[in-house]
Amino acid sequence: MLIGELARRTSVSTRLLRYYEEQGLLQPQRDALGYRSYAEDAPEQVGHIRDMLAAGLSTEDIRSLMPCAIDHVNKRIQACDMSLDVVESRHSDLDDKIAALERQRELLAVKRASLRDAMPAS
Repeated sequence: MLIGELARRTSVSTRLLRYYEEQGLLQPQRDALGYRSYAEDAPEQVGHIRDMLAAGLSTEDIRSLMPCAIDHVNKRIQACDMSLDVVESRHSDLDDKIAALERQRELLAVKRASLRDAMPAS
């Protein structure tokens, strides 16, 4: 299928599909005229890419997972040492970010309370 058809079937812009290709996440073939030609399972591949991005993985992370074949039947990455390492690393990063956000939230709550206490009575 051509890039326009893939874009229509996935609701992903052609520009974003080209970006995925530049990042090594999609590998279309080129026909005799140089047009990109995608395999029939390309919509599922794009869906997997979108799911992994939504889970917080970067395009670099996803590219590193490519050696672990995607299980298209169960719509998930097959387990291997590399996929587990990448996902655990991102999960740990997310835990760190959540902890930092919770600290910021507490500091803002304290600041808000002190500002409210300092407000003149109306």
